[in-house]
Amino acid sequence: MFGDLFTLLGMSFFQRALIGGCLVSVICAAIGLFVVLRKESMIGDSAAHISFGGIAVGLLLGVQPMIMATVFSVAAILGMDFMKKRGIAQSDSAMAIFMAMGFSVGLIAIGLSNGFSISIMDYLFGSILTISGSDLAVISVLGIAVLSAIFILLKEFIAMTFDSISSKMNGIPTELLSVLFNVMMAVTVVLTIKVVGIILVLALMVVPSLAALQLKTSFRKTLLAAVMFGAFSTFTGIIVSGMVDLPAAGVIVFTDVAILLLLVAYKHLGKEPGNAVPPIKETKTFRT
Repeated sequence: MFGDLFTLLGMSFFQRALIGGCLVSVICAAIGLFVVLRKESMIGDSAAHISFGGIAVGLLLGVQPMIMATVFSVAAILGMDFMKKRGIAQSDSAMAIFMAMGFSVGLIAIGLSNGFSISIMDYLFGSILTISGSDLAVISVLGIAVLSAIFILLKEFIAMTFDSISSKMNGIPTELLSVLFNVMMAVTVVLTIKVVGIILVLALMVVPSLAALQLKTSFRKTLLAAVMFGAFSTFTGIIVSGMVDLPAAGVIVFTDVAILLLLVAYKHLGKEPGNAVPPIKETKTFRT
């Protein structure tokens, strides 16, 4: 068994899968905590499903599918935000509209093609072991950009998450930062597709954050815990899937959910049920 593991670790494709997968999981957990606390989890899920249309159009036109998926996801998230703020549609209705549009465009693109040379199923359910050197380079560049933005603007994002009105009154450019956050969310969604596929993107963003929230600690410690849970689950999932020939996406998400259930059982078993999402101990006053 361990001989097989060392053999796998010596293979370049497996090394790329581990590095790329763990980096994506860190980005997902970092963005995911804000998404959960802002109660916008389904927006990320909608962006993932909308990207199906972008991938299909990219394959049809011969354009890099992930580039088209990014364009579709960014446009959809900004579109949903616009519709909500202008009172055109509520969040759930806006999500339904864009999800329907994304899938319809994808189905039309598939119908217009004579069959893709790349299986569309790889994008639906993930194909982490096929990450190429160029994929890893893109993931690294975009991932570092997203994490850098979170690190630099952490106080502003925290303030907006807990009290957007007060943040705006204190001079924080909430509108601009909201657009930036939405773009970062869309980019994260697209990067995650290669790891767990469109179907399971939401799990990789939400589950590690929910697990970390069970610890009921400060925001920064919660963020660190979410990142650690996500990276551990991805690393473990890739190793296990490589050794026993199981779908990596399924093992990764199963490990994430197992961690969450263990923490819930440890912290809440035998206690009266409280809030679905425990409050974070964050009492600092943020200044611009």
